[in-house]
Amino acid sequence: MMGFWGRWFARERRPATPASHRPANEQATETPILAPDGTIPGHQLEECFYRFVLDLPADTGENVHAAREQAVLQRLKEWCDSGRFDVRSLPRMPSVLPQLMRAMKSDNLNGAQLAGLIRRDPVLVGEVMRVTGSVAYRTAHPVGSLQHAVVLLGQIGLRHVVSVYVMKPILMASAGAQGQLAGQRLWDHAERCAHAAVFLSKGQCDPFEAQLAGLVGYSGLGAVSRLLGKELQDALPACSPAFIAGCARVAARLTVQAGQHWDLPPPVLDALIEHANGDADSLTLPMSRVLHAAQRLAMCQLLAEQGLLDDEAHYADDSVSLFPSPLLARCRQDLRRNFAAIDAP
Repeated sequence: MMGFWGRWFARERRPATPASHRPANEQATETPILAPDGTIPGHQLEECFYRFVLDLPADTGENVHAAREQAVLQRLKEWCDSGRFDVRSLPRMPSVLPQLMRAMKSDNLNGAQLAGLIRRDPVLVGEVMRVTGSVAYRTAHPVGSLQHAVVLLGQIGLRHVVSVYVMKPILMASAGAQGQLAGQRLWDHAERCAHAAVFLSKGQCDPFEAQLAGLVGYSGLGAVSRLLGKELQDALPACSPAFIAGCARVAARLTVQAGQHWDLPPPVLDALIEHANGDADSLTLPMSRVLHAAQRLAMCQLLAEQGLLDDEAHYADDSVSLFPSPLLARCRQDLRRNFAAIDAP
């Protein structure tokens, strides 16, 4: 279903950064240790991913910076709990998005009605026309109207255009002007996560809502990256797993605050709240389980592309195991087909 979109939007993706050109902190990022059967514990996978996105150094095991880490974590928690994180600093979702989401769930809405909704947002109109005017959509007759463009895109294509148009600038902006590297890495993961969430959503939840959950699931991590840039004027020479886990907890709570600010659909917001309030084994909502599995699969794909994880590594712990192994394997293959081959030099 998403194969064409993987090929099309790959034209706008930045190639994976070769390992030899990574910053010093990134080169020091720990590679997870695989078990003899090739599996990786979920917590190690997540830790490696957070270090990669936040560009934090590997753990030396000496824990000589524990006091400084605790002080930084305390300030992050206070900043989050006190409401000093101003969600209004994040771009708002376009007001037309909720209406478009409802409309695209309906099989009765025609191209003219969808075009009427899109027409309310001039920037979105430009994005739709730009995509359908590309060589990928070259037809015998030029696209002469917004309605023609909407029909040409189809429901799946329009969903993807809307999601990319809405979320990429938000994630890139969330990390601040000094966090462009983190913002790009967040977007790279979000693309892969959204793709996997749609793949796993069949029979579980609405695919467009699953796609949206995949895109926003780590949006709070950008804000944490921005804060760490302010708090860590002198970079830590090493970061403990406990420090990484603390940053992740704050990021999850900020993601919920951002989701409330954006008025996300209740199933998406409920999944974000459940992720922030519990651990992987306590997830009960179908959307939560889809999001968690998609996030893990996207981490494996992105880290493998960066040379930080064996391409054949897999895992079978916590709620991911609720999905049949063959389904997870097919999703991994689909991610490789749509991302790894494109980003290869």
